[in-house]
Amino acid sequence: MLITTLQVAIGGAIGAALRFLVGVGLLRLYSPGFPISVLIVNVLGSFLMGFFVVAFLQRGDEMMNPFLVTGLLGGFTTFSAFSLEAVNLFERGAISHGIAYIGMSVIFSIVGLIFGSMLARVIWP
Repeated sequence: MLITTLQVAIGGAIGAALRFLVGVGLLRLYSPGFPISVLIVNVLGSFLMGFFVVAFLQRGDEMMNPFLVTGLLGGFTTFSAFSLEAVNLFERGAISHGIAYIGMSVIFSIVGLIFGSMLARVIWP
């Protein structure tokens, strides 16, 4: 369990650093008016998550999952994990659960951010 936790931690650190570098690099290319770096990271991370999850399952080799899928891609973008869970629900035939999960994730996350921001502004005016 300790080795697996270390794999996730190291992968997460690398993924977060990559997300930062992509953000800085794209900010230099594009003006900061539209969050293009977040969009690109989310789409690329979701693509890579889908690719590696299927590749590992097809090959019967899931040893890299903790480092690459949970750690690196999870650190690169948590949106990829969200996308994987949504697709898993749809593939299991839980269509209504998938739709609810997507709707609740987006709406509740935005509401949570708004309330967290409001609370911080009350505490630190």
